[in-house]
Amino acid sequence: MLQWIRSWIFLIQMYLAMAVLALVMWPFALFSAHIARETCRAYTRWVRWTAAWMVGLRTEVRGEPPSGAVLVAAKHQSFLDIMLIFGALPSAKFIMKREILWTPFIGLYAWRIGCVAVNRGKRAQAITKMLRDVAKGTAEAGQLIIYPQGTRVAPGVKKPYKVGAAALYKQMQQPCAPVATNVGVFWPRTGVYRKPGLAVVEFLPIIEPGLPQAEFVHRLEHEVESASDALMREAGFHAENPDA
Repeated sequence: MLQWIRSWIFLIQMYLAMAVLALVMWPFALFSAHIARETCRAYTRWVRWTAAWMVGLRTEVRGEPPSGAVLVAAKHQSFLDIMLIFGALPSAKFIMKREILWTPFIGLYAWRIGCVAVNRGKRAQAITKMLRDVAKGTAEAGQLIIYPQGTRVAPGVKKPYKVGAAALYKQMQQPCAPVATNVGVFWPRTGVYRKPGLAVVEFLPIIEPGLPQAEFVHRLEHEVESASDALMREAGFHAENPDA
């Protein structure tokens, strides 16, 4: 019961902090992408710090986060892995649904840091435009983050990898940084309860450009899923039905 109470208090203050920080900084973020990015970084640090002492959830980033222009293909289990990955990269931007632009607080900052908002089925056009803008110097090159499974996936649930990540890998001709995680063991997709422990995101060795699409998808899925399973076992999670 005490952990439930702590979880409620943590979530309430987390969203209040988001609202306060976003409102205080929005006039500056509106005119400065750098300030928008640093505001988001400050928020991720706040959430990590408060999670540690309020609900006993510590966080850790392992591996070598890339600093150059790269495609980041990450396992996605909850809001926490978004914050950990963003905080670890110098110039991260996400591929996201266009509707998120209209989300209070989040939308403005996502726009200012250069996230790629796409309509369903029109991802390729959005990425093509972004690449043209980078080439012309009107957009900042950075680390483009995509979730190859297309959505949050709970621990122990198997979901196929979509072709979007492979299409971007081929189109962008950039290295790909796979990312594994176990955050869903402690911070689920839905619900309030936050479990104490050590939540990890791990940047895996770079996949160099040039692989055939089928080979790339196979390697990406194998490496991310194997590393994520290992992290979840480390956290004490064992799937009842690995094939579910």
